[in-house]
Amino acid sequence: MEEYSQKYPVWLCDIWGVVHNGVKPYIAAVAALSKHRRSGGTVILVTNSPRSSLGVRKQLAEIGVDPGCFDEVVTSGDVTRELIAAHGGGSVYHLGPERDLSIFKGLDVARTELKDAKAILCTGLFDDANDTLEDYAALLRVAYVLKLPMICANPDKIVRHGDRILYCAGSLAEIYQAMGGVVMMAGKPYQPIYDLALAEATRICGQPVRKDHVLAIGDGPETDIRGAANFGVDVVLVADGVTDATAGLAAVEHEVAEAVPEARIVLTVRNLVWP
Repeated sequence: MEEYSQKYPVWLCDIWGVVHNGVKPYIAAVAALSKHRRSGGTVILVTNSPRSSLGVRKQLAEIGVDPGCFDEVVTSGDVTRELIAAHGGGSVYHLGPERDLSIFKGLDVARTELKDAKAILCTGLFDDANDTLEDYAALLRVAYVLKLPMICANPDKIVRHGDRILYCAGSLAEIYQAMGGVVMMAGKPYQPIYDLALAEATRICGQPVRKDHVLAIGDGPETDIRGAANFGVDVVLVADGVTDATAGLAAVEHEVAEAVPEARIVLTVRNLVWP
């Protein structure tokens, strides 16, 4: 990664599947990010977590991720708060686990029953370890009849948690959108979260950051890779996150490049490692 550290002073790095797997950190990845910082680089962790940046920092500490490997955290939750304020109408129905409630802190908005809400805030499944998407069919039908817009705090559809693949808010948003429901997305691959990340990098660096000095790092084709492509920055594909790398790195890169032909993938790796 040394040549990429020199060429791209600012790294926008995904968290789940790159820095940790939801249970423990990837030691080599943490070391690579830390070394980039020691070499004068800046690391902004960019995540589709519906939690606030403060909530994600707490989660990283609990998992055991060294805080020395990043400068700042930018979350889908941060962007979602702006959407709630603009479109929540003062009352929203929270579709998601209680662990995400930090997203409401400091907002002048009430959590209500579905029938009283002006919008749905979807941060995920109520119980992502046990629920299925079919469990939410009736709730989403009622929401559609009520013509409630959905604010999706996490566009990710799936995430790896240890050895398991779990559904995320993006899967529910996809179903609701297919029904004809209105969905507003907060995180990757949409531009607002990248604008915020670049603003943080500019603040830390003390000067405007050119996009050709920015490297995105991620494992999700439809979020990290497409988001980097949409934003116009080069990207490193981490193949052992949500993609299946059993057929080899070349096969994964080919598959992702076909799915996101506009992406500028400069490197495909199984894990982020500084040789």
